[in-house]
Amino acid sequence: MIGRVIYGQQTVVDLSLVTLLAGGHLLLIGVPGLAKTRLVETLGTVLGLDERRIQCTPDLMPADILGSEVLEEDEGGRRGFRFIPGPVFSQLLMADEINRASPRTQSALLQAMQEGRVSVAGHYHPLPRPFHVLATQNPLEQEGTYPLPEAQLDRFLMQVDVAYPDRDAERRMMIATTGAEAAAPSAVLGPEDLMAAQRLVRRVPVGDSVVDGILDLVRSARPEESDLPEVRRNVAWGPGPRASQSLMLAARARALLDGRLAPSLDDVLALAKPVLKHRMALNFAARADGVTLDDVIDRLCAPLA
Repeated sequence: MIGRVIYGQQTVVDLSLVTLLAGGHLLLIGVPGLAKTRLVETLGTVLGLDERRIQCTPDLMPADILGSEVLEEDEGGRRGFRFIPGPVFSQLLMADEINRASPRTQSALLQAMQEGRVSVAGHYHPLPRPFHVLATQNPLEQEGTYPLPEAQLDRFLMQVDVAYPDRDAERRMMIATTGAEAAAPSAVLGPEDLMAAQRLVRRVPVGDSVVDGILDLVRSARPEESDLPEVRRNVAWGPGPRASQSLMLAARARALLDGRLAPSLDDVLALAKPVLKHRMALNFAARADGVTLDDVIDRLCAPLA
């Protein structure tokens, strides 16, 4: 169903579905025009979720996202405050170019992602369930942007790099989207179905070899504990325990999507880069030498392959 609308991005679609099944949030990084916004709209339709979009700008305030209280007067002359929810009160929220929002606004959104509720004027308001944020970043333009701090990046289950489609996919896209009629997705699930699937993911059994593989992979990415000289030499800081939790959930969800009843090490290896990439950083010397995080993660995965 999604493939009828999104062309040439099968890996991105699969990882997006894995993230939603695992109950997490997703960060999409890619140049403009690669159907990132279209992907979120399509996922909202196919999964039957209430979908909204925020275009992040430097002047966007937390109240523009969370909502605010307004003073109202009823027919009897009594005055009181009424809370007007913002766009964050949706089941699938797209934060377009999140790095263009100010740190204050980013923090308000990321706190809602972590806690599943917002605080306005001293009162807590729970967010709808399920609640997922799919944020995008443009890697080309850095002027006027506010890069997400490492602690806030950690709240995204995965970071997915969106690449250009291949020639055949771009040809089909060009023909399909410039005709008189465009393909439209339809709903195949509902919010309750998605939450039931998320509960099922957490019940999927995981073998000891996969558990140990996840621990070996994550712990070897920390320069203080790693036995790999490449990691000790090039990595400034490594992933925390949330990376292990994310890998475990994502591996379970990927196995279910593939029709398997238990994850394998192949699932861990396939998800290592999107789960670890935004939870690690290279030091200055490594960047100067042209070392990339992809190179380091490939070396980390080699013992498990």
